[in-house]
Amino acid sequence: MRIALGIEYNGCGFYGWQVQPHVATIQSSLQDALSHVANEPIYLYCAGRTDANVHATGQVVHFDTQAKRHIDAWIWGTNAYLPPSIIVKWAKAVDYSFHARFSALSRRYRYIIFNHPVRPAILSHQVVWHYYPLDILRMQQAATYLIGEQDFASFRSSQCHSKSSMRHVMAFTIERHHHLIVFEIEANAFLHHMVRNIAGVLMKIGAGSKDPEWMKEVLQAKNRRVAAETASPEGLYLIHVRYPDPYIFPPPEPFFLI
Repeated sequence: MRIALGIEYNGCGFYGWQVQPHVATIQSSLQDALSHVANEPIYLYCAGRTDANVHATGQVVHFDTQAKRHIDAWIWGTNAYLPPSIIVKWAKAVDYSFHARFSALSRRYRYIIFNHPVRPAILSHQVVWHYYPLDILRMQQAATYLIGEQDFASFRSSQCHSKSSMRHVMAFTIERHHHLIVFEIEANAFLHHMVRNIAGVLMKIGAGSKDPEWMKEVLQAKNRRVAAETASPEGLYLIHVRYPDPYIFPPPEPFFLI
């Protein structure tokens, strides 16, 4: 059988998604728990690898197994072996043509900024704190330059191994909810650190250090060195992965912070 799972996790304290020796990762924790349920080794494939301290409410994974279990066992049984910061939200049997990464049409990320002179306490590992006032209208104007298919080389990290830096951004929204500034970006795929590098540029523009047109200049430069510093990972969430028919999975749920 091939099984798809919907995963939620708080990435704080984990060294990202991918298995690494001698450190805790999301993938290793899930694989260990699933292997207990299946009574055989399980290897997972995910829709999008997340970095250390990055969260997810809509991660999708798949695995193959010889074990015959009721579909609910992959939820409740696996959750019994997982730490509190990781849960399986749903499970679906899929055909062998489904691949969590390669079947995806798009991914949607959310980035949350706590914009207030005093740092947050309860949300300290779930948002990024920016103490200078941010002008959301300037940020919204800058974000319009990101829409469409174009070269995002200025927003890729030096460790990015993607063969091409061309990406198609389908949607980008920015809203303020009291002290929280929330932006969402949907694209066919993302480069390593792409969302966090975009966030860094937006915060400079919102703070008045740069004009909104600077976003266009950074894009056209195709040079990482002309952009802002990479924003912190704690405010970043993978919230939804969209697939073609017939892979209809549960829709994203309302976000817990707003």
